[in-house]
Amino acid sequence: MTFDLVAHDPQSKARAGVLTTDHGTIQTPIFMPVGTAGSVKAVHQREIKEDINAQIILGNTYHLYLRPGLDTLQKAGGLHKFNGWDRPILTDSGGYQVYSLSETRKIKEEGVKFRSHIDGSHHLFTPEGVMDIQRVIGADIIMAFDECTPWPCEYDYARRSMEMTHRWLKRCIERIDSTEPLYGYEQQLFPIVQGSTFRDLRKQSAEFIAEQGRAGNAIGGLSVGEPADLMYEMTELCCDILPVDKPRYLMGVGTPANILENIALGVDMFDCVLPTRNARNGMLFTTQGIINIKNKKWEQDFSPIDEELGGYASTFYSKSYVRHLFHASEYLAGMVASVHNLTFYLWLVRNAREQILAGTFREWKEKMVKQLMVRL
Repeated sequence: MTFDLVAHDPQSKARAGVLTTDHGTIQTPIFMPVGTAGSVKAVHQREIKEDINAQIILGNTYHLYLRPGLDTLQKAGGLHKFNGWDRPILTDSGGYQVYSLSETRKIKEEGVKFRSHIDGSHHLFTPEGVMDIQRVIGADIIMAFDECTPWPCEYDYARRSMEMTHRWLKRCIERIDSTEPLYGYEQQLFPIVQGSTFRDLRKQSAEFIAEQGRAGNAIGGLSVGEPADLMYEMTELCCDILPVDKPRYLMGVGTPANILENIALGVDMFDCVLPTRNARNGMLFTTQGIINIKNKKWEQDFSPIDEELGGYASTFYSKSYVRHLFHASEYLAGMVASVHNLTFYLWLVRNAREQILAGTFREWKEKMVKQLMVRL
């Protein structure tokens, strides 16, 4: 896996790069649609590839471990063969999902004991075990097992959690470096910076992660309820420490404005369930602003969802028709909205990259942050 920087914006810390994996190249900055259980909800693989033009998608270790299970995934030849996606895949370690199970999990030095949200069965995730699981899933980029702290968070808890995440990282590295990929292509481990919203902890964690010398690095534990300005402050602090020549991945972010602001701080990779989750609830992101398609004002608006955006779903279906689909509780509503929103998110990062290459990103970003977050 290689990462080549091709441009820096002269008026911000934004950069454009090319991340090369055995399943293809990724032009950064990039947004990665979330396919939690091996599927981007309500979207066909063909649409993800040809209409949305995603260059990499996510899978989730916790969910795939429980369903369909490791035996099925290994017999299929890994997630790529199982779901038919032939471009790069990144898998989250499951740390965030286990964090979300606060009522049914126990965190110890060994790892995390938790109960399945499906059937209540008991399981143990250890750093070593999560590396083995991600070997079986077969993603190109695999994430270290970490603890994601809540916000707000007591300083002492954040410090202890960060230190344990660092110890767990050493165990992840030892395991991944002593095992081989199962399917004949390279897998790379990305460590995760933690430390909640405490500057000294974030600095300490970013320095520790940078010292590990892995192929890329992630910033975790943000976008969990803290104010946006605090997220940006922590992101900038981390990006200023993490290696310039390695991709930086900000986990679980965010709104269109969040993405543009964090690109300006030096982030290269993003993922979030927001575009698909909000799509299923009738919120559409467009090149002119945000639409709640269920509102009466769209009832007889027969113009396309977003002609300027382009793409099949965004230009074929009218606002009036999509509103009708939602009010009739038709499955097609969530499908059209999801394809549209993901098309928009990939359009957003593609345009950001073009502006970085042209040296005009900052001015464009300032205009777009205001324009894209307007409620229409």
